[in-house]
Amino acid sequence: MGDISKDINSKFPSNRVKAMLNVLYTANWIASYQTEFFKPFGISAQQFNILRILNGAKEPLSVQVIKDRMVERAPNATRLMDKLYAKDYIERLPSKEDRRVVNIEITKKGIDLLESIPNTLNSDLFKNLNEEEAGQLSDLLDKMR
Repeated sequence: MGDISKDINSKFPSNRVKAMLNVLYTANWIASYQTEFFKPFGISAQQFNILRILNGAKEPLSVQVIKDRMVERAPNATRLMDKLYAKDYIERLPSKEDRRVVNIEITKKGIDLLESIPNTLNSDLFKNLNEEEAGQLSDLLDKMR
């Protein structure tokens, strides 16, 4: 991957248009990279995010809390959790106080899966940026939003 002008063979009317298209293009590049990274483990990036949320919480969480904490708001979060449940990575715990609420807990098998996934995704994605540049990029994206 190089300059977006060359990657998509296009000229841009302004740097703002180029930046907007570059953000979208890069987001798609990251999504594709994540898909390939997680494929050997049989999960998606969104499912990985759910498992990390549950593992970090150290307690069962409601489906709504999990959805609220997800990096990428997934309208299909319940379906993603159904797949994790089918693989025995999470457990469903009906709430004793409110039978409409189901809490979700990561299983030992889910924790083992997380531990088997190398912690190299971010370093691989950002290998061309040093720590200061990564901070600048993050600050600029925050400023944009």
